[in-house]
Amino acid sequence: VELLEKNACIAGTESPIPDAPGKDEKHFLLGTPMYPPFPENMEMVSLGMGCFWCSENLFMRMPGVHSTHVGYAQGVTKNPSYEEVCSGRTNHNEVVRVVYDPTKITLGDILKVFWERHDPTTLNQQGNDRGTQYRSGIYYYNDAQRKVAEES
Repeated sequence: VELLEKNACIAGTESPIPDAPGKDEKHFLLGTPMYPPFPENMEMVSLGMGCFWCSENLFMRMPGVHSTHVGYAQGVTKNPSYEEVCSGRTNHNEVVRVVYDPTKITLGDILKVFWERHDPTTLNQQGNDRGTQYRSGIYYYNDAQRKVAEES
């Protein structure tokens, strides 16, 4: 299974994803905000490593993690539904965004879990989950994170 050409993807919609959490909702376990602004010292990284619910569960209990959120990244379709992503016609990756305090946990610590808890050598697949939405990916937010990711 390969990614589609941009013009072959579903166009999407201007309407927000209907089942997305509201702007004022809090993380169900951590009680922290789901949307920015986050505390000033926080950093974020988004990770694609198979099912986003399973991935989120690996990180949300780690000391130093402020909040986690699941969603879609690196796709073409605007505001895709879960069904559209699963169709393989949006080019999205299921990801977990990890918001963390770098004074309490390092990106290296987070990436250690990333590498140890999934198999990046299985193209577009983790376990029984198959499709481009289950591909591996590290989506960094700055050059320092890029360096750590490349060295991991």
